[in-house]
Amino acid sequence: MVSSKSNTVLGSFLRSRRDRLTPAQAGITPFPGPRRVPGLRKEELAVLVGISPDHYSRLEQGRQATLSEDLCDALARALQLDELESKHLRTLAARSPRRARWQSAQHPEPGLLRVMTALEELPVLLLGRRSEVLARNALLEAVLGTTFEPGTSFVRWLLLDPAARERITNWDEFAAAAVGGLRYEIGRHPDDAKLRELIDELRADSPAVARWWDEQGVIDRTSLIKRIRHPAAGLLEFGVESVSAPHCPDQRLVIYTVEPDSPTARTMPLLHSWAYAQTDLAEPAK
Repeated sequence: MVSSKSNTVLGSFLRSRRDRLTPAQAGITPFPGPRRVPGLRKEELAVLVGISPDHYSRLEQGRQATLSEDLCDALARALQLDELESKHLRTLAARSPRRARWQSAQHPEPGLLRVMTALEELPVLLLGRRSEVLARNALLEAVLGTTFEPGTSFVRWLLLDPAARERITNWDEFAAAAVGGLRYEIGRHPDDAKLRELIDELRADSPAVARWWDEQGVIDRTSLIKRIRHPAAGLLEFGVESVSAPHCPDQRLVIYTVEPDSPTARTMPLLHSWAYAQTDLAEPAK
């Protein structure tokens, strides 16, 4: 299971970052003796951080629940963490037990819905907590070939539905990023039991998800390229962007953008006409 205890998760994250960094990459001479780890030894990292080996061992063993800012800075430098990884480290290091939240139903933020309506020429999806679908337009469903009813788990579809793997030609890249996003979210919201249950389900049902999860990668809502193999429109390529409102950070509008004058841009008007014609046919006569 995904542990909600910050010290356990922190230790696992530190170990994964230590394993990927060799003495040469860290700029130090390897300590003598046989090596039984792929990256730095605990003693080598402790020297880089400026703490005792015993102190560092306590961190990886989960025996120190929180870390000071100075220690976080030293660990981030020694492990050569990027900006997002450093932020994730600080989140894990500051975790404390909190009251359970987010058990009530989610409702779309009206402002984000208005933006989605204004962008009907592009595929758009509104996601809430745990990547739950709050709203979507007809063009999004036409592009992905799936009807996403409100309340559907987008990430469950992406990671477990064979249709997603068939439709998205760079599925591995996109799916791995989604798993990194889940790790980032559980770091920010360790008290979210439903999110932990979702992650446990995904890891149990998909060896690929389990492998990516164990790699400890973290990803925020960054721009990604998604390539679609559409049965009628052919190959489509989108830049996927996420937008959140400052007062509603747990909902994000996911917009599938296209390059002007690209083959995808020239195809979109036809796909748009077909998608909304199908929507009109599906609506009962008044």
